Amino acid sequence: MGYHRAGFDVVGVDIAPQPNYPFEFHQLDALAVLDRMAAGGTFDWLGPTLFAAVHLSPPCQGYTALKAVHGNEWPMLVDEVRKLMELWRSQPWGEGLPYVIENVQGSPVRRDLVLCGEMFGLGVIRHRYFELGGWLATQPGHVPHRGRVRGWRHGTYYSGPYLAVHGDGGGKGSVAEWQVAMGIDWTDDRHEIAESIPPAYTEHIGAQLIDHLRMTKAVAS
Repeated sequence: MGYHRAGFDVVGVDIAPQPNYPFEFHQLDALAVLDRMAAGGTFDWLGPTLFAAVHLSPPCQGYTALKAVHGNEWPMLVDEVRKLMELWRSQPWGEGLPYVIENVQGSPVRRDLVLCGEMFGLGVIRHRYFELGGWLATQPGHVPHRGRVRGWRHGTYYSGPYLAVHGDGGGKGSVAEWQVAMGIDWTDDRHEIAESIPPAYTEHIGAQLIDHLRMTKAVAS
């Protein structure tokens, strides 16, 4: 949604169905799509030079404390998607293609940008890291947090200005509160909200990415 607000036409790919996704969507293995694009292949909806930029959000659970709880069932794909994107960019049809990889603390994502909900006045902290391939962006200053994340911790309830948008229980907010805190209004599915990036983050990135693409085009012409 943030990239759309920044001015991009958005096409989404995911291996799982996403019935509430608000843009063009194709249920496919994203790794297979990247591999095919790197090889110069096409789909009936996609040619290798169609995209102006690519955003990748590999599953994050394998890089978090959930790994200790669930063992190694979560895929850890950051290195693989980076390798495929760099292979795509090394081809004549992918030359100069900028990309973004997003993930959490503990992942091997390079911290070219670190964004926090407080930077955008949101009701979540939700630090996320962004690796920028083939371009640069300005890091906004980190804003001091105004207090704690609301909810129960080891039998003690804490009040605070932020919500924990993940899981169930623990004094977490309602769906409506999660929507407001994240800046999301296109779905009321709790799991989908919890898996989302606040659109303010990608709008911030997208605005700078469009400036990069326009500057690159101007230099080339």
